[in-house]
Amino acid sequence: MRDFPGIVLVATIWAYWLGIGIMITRVRKGTHTLAGLVPEQRLERYLWLVWVPLVVAWIVLPYLAFMHPAFASAFVRQSEGYALLRWLAAGGALACLLLTSLCWSRMGRNWRLDVSTKSHAELITDGPFAYVRHPIYALQRLHMLCSVVVVPTWQMTGLAVVHFCLTQVKARNEERHLLAVHGSAYRDYVARTGMFFPRRGRHPPQGRAP
Repeated sequence: MRDFPGIVLVATIWAYWLGIGIMITRVRKGTHTLAGLVPEQRLERYLWLVWVPLVVAWIVLPYLAFMHPAFASAFVRQSEGYALLRWLAAGGALACLLLTSLCWSRMGRNWRLDVSTKSHAELITDGPFAYVRHPIYALQRLHMLCSVVVVPTWQMTGLAVVHFCLTQVKARNEERHLLAVHGSAYRDYVARTGMFFPRRGRHPPQGRAP
């Protein structure tokens, strides 16, 4: 019997990182830069030493679990009640991919993998960014959680923990940079939005900050 939630998950993960490659190519054509593929900051270069193996593991582990049952949790094979939850997680992974593509599209040439100290990108505060400051990281975290549900192994769980720590550090680093570049405009933006979750009772205006 084919593991369709596993197929969907693997497809969304591979499509996600293929999308990253496409974004790098598009931004490179428009800006003649590597779009952060080689980080400028020392901190982000150190983070890359963990990010790259993490990405490789995220791509490989669900595929191995799908192709070779020995890499999957015995719990998945033995529990019939868990099947529905895996299907929901697979659907969540697909939704994360689609919503992330909207974020990429909105960022356009401002999209980067790292913090650039050489360019002053536009501060985007509309669309998904009107509610959370880091919707791409938020969706990536949810995608990772969906991966753990579909492939509930200790390896995937450990990967998720490391991923959450990395996105936290990276988001904080980006916020320090944006505050230094955009000043009060970014400070006001922070006051009305959440980092990864929308703030209750906040209805931020749509538009772009200068």
